[in-house]
Amino acid sequence: DLALSGIVVAVVPVLAVIMVMIVRRLVPLYREGQELIDRISRVRREQIIGANVIRGFVRQGHEIRRFDGANRELTRNNLHSALLVGGMMPMIMLVVNLSSVAVVWFGGHRIQSGEMKLGALTAFIAYILQILIAIMMAMYVFMTAPRAAACAERIRAVLETEPAIADGPVPAESRPEDGTVEFRDVSFAYPGAEAPVLESLSFRALPGTTTAIIGATGSGKSTLLNLLPRFLGTTAGQITIGGCEVRDLQLATLRSLIAVVPQHSYLFSGTLADNLRMGSPEATDQELWDVLTTAQAAGFVRRLPQGLQSPVSQGGSNFSGGQRQRLCIARALLRRAPVYLFDDSFSALDYGTDYRLRRAMEPLLRAATVLVVAERVATIVDAGLILVLENGRLVAQGTHQELMESSPSYREIAASQLVLEETP
Repeated sequence: DLALSGIVVAVVPVLAVIMVMIVRRLVPLYREGQELIDRISRVRREQIIGANVIRGFVRQGHEIRRFDGANRELTRNNLHSALLVGGMMPMIMLVVNLSSVAVVWFGGHRIQSGEMKLGALTAFIAYILQILIAIMMAMYVFMTAPRAAACAERIRAVLETEPAIADGPVPAESRPEDGTVEFRDVSFAYPGAEAPVLESLSFRALPGTTTAIIGATGSGKSTLLNLLPRFLGTTAGQITIGGCEVRDLQLATLRSLIAVVPQHSYLFSGTLADNLRMGSPEATDQELWDVLTTAQAAGFVRRLPQGLQSPVSQGGSNFSGGQRQRLCIARALLRRAPVYLFDDSFSALDYGTDYRLRRAMEPLLRAATVLVVAERVATIVDAGLILVLENGRLVAQGTHQELMESSPSYREIAASQLVLEETP
């Protein structure tokens, strides 16, 4: 019936307007909700990780209030969006029922005037209800679109992020001839920083020698090491390995030349053998025991009930700091790389273990270029070259004896540690 069909033409735009109004308000609410979920997750994670600090400073009440504030904001957001979604159903049903009333009203007049039969009106009511219910279900599908859009924006932001450090133009087959490392007027500053972390560093580390880096906390020692495998990118100057500029090499090629022991010793969940084989996936059990012996870790591993198959918790939390350091050192030694980076990797070891470990590593590292960040002067007294950093600048370099004679900064560090060692 053409005349009654005008009711459908009038109702559909009304339903569309209702949907558009609700969706326009839901999109920012869902976007804000994602940020509030991030916030409450961050607060809870901080409270779990920093539980000892919170108890130590008696800040339980403050943290409860902080979590309650984040939770209330998320509750407010969810209630607001739920009310909008919940209010949609009554509005749609109101429109559907009003349209049914209009069909009966106008259809009754048309039947009375003889322009329409009763059976046609009954069929028309059934058809219009089917149409309107289908539109209503489609609207429910559209209601999920704002939440999906908010999530999709976050996923797209991650997927479309271009790494700041990219592969160089040199083909992967091209590899440096040796492990000679050279820094030429290298500087580095974090984006937006007022001052550079490292400034105008120049030195050369040769194969078969150990180059040690020492300095006060925050002087840029770890940052210097992170520049070589391009975990960070230089802001000025050049770094070469085997005569090749590191920015020209493929990242996989560059990092295959370097074995790293990070400052924070980290082990992955799995077994000890799985963690060690990250350095060399094809290594045999005997090779694993050899590097464990060199790293002074074979003793405590043999005492474990399952030996190399002993389980490792996330982060290696079921091992002590010293044990994690020795396992990470063993993992790096298994790599057999031309360049080794030890970022304060001996700090958790006692002096006896430190001494035995360094002596055991000498045959394995005889042909390699070794860079060591150290806090202890005793760890680096035999280094072929010692770099002294102060506020990101290289203030002195030389052997232990040369620096004791020429560098006040190095003498001060050495003297302070000597006093601490001699204090009963």
